[in-house]
Amino acid sequence: MAAANGSLTPRRDRDTPAANIVYSQPAMTGTGDSVISQMAYAVSWLRGKDEPQVYQAVLGYLSATNRPDKEQEYFVEQMRRHPQIQWIPDPALSEQTWRSGTYIHRPTIPNVRTKTQLLAHLQKKTDASGVSVKDLKDGWPDCDAAITELENEHRILVIRAKKDGVARMLWLDDASLFHAVDPALKVMWSRVEVPSVENIVQRLVAAQQKPASEDPRLKALQAPKVEKKKKRVQRRGKSTNIHMEHLLKDYSHTKR
Repeated sequence: MAAANGSLTPRRDRDTPAANIVYSQPAMTGTGDSVISQMAYAVSWLRGKDEPQVYQAVLGYLSATNRPDKEQEYFVEQMRRHPQIQWIPDPALSEQTWRSGTYIHRPTIPNVRTKTQLLAHLQKKTDASGVSVKDLKDGWPDCDAAITELENEHRILVIRAKKDGVARMLWLDDASLFHAVDPALKVMWSRVEVPSVENIVQRLVAAQQKPASEDPRLKALQAPKVEKKKKRVQRRGKSTNIHMEHLLKDYSHTKR
């Protein structure tokens, strides 16, 4: 490439990387994917801990204890703002610092890690909405066995996926309302032939039974079609030639 004075300057090959570049873990500068990914690892690590952890333990797991204090302080501030991390201030201090206190995972459904706590949580619900098993596992990862036991005891209702049978949603159940059904009756009921919607009315009439309601689809087909007449709308314009109204009057009655 020629310079302005006519001399040649060497061109750096874009495909050749610069020498002496050390690729390492990105710094926690507060922006970009580095803090987001580090925070995700911190949440996942705290989720597996039953006891609150100091910030040094969290940063030690992330191999970030050798970071400058400014970067560590920023990361601690982001942990305190994270919705899935709970900061517990140090009760022995009157004034907290970024180094004080401990951290614990804040689950989507808090304080539910046993069958008794799950039933109590379901009993407190004031609406008919169920509990998502995904949200439940956020604070109780190994709840599958407890869900199966409560389901077999008819204390909860469980909606499972058809493909793999994994529990998806939970509702409260009442074991006193459950009554065992004879297996032979189940087999007989499965063999009962239920007529289709198109034939049920005809079969009732053939059996000299009055249908409680007619097939709405047949009734709609038999109903005569009524054409709607379009209403003619008369347009009335505003008269602008008021000064010529006397010339437009009908004087035919004055003729002899």
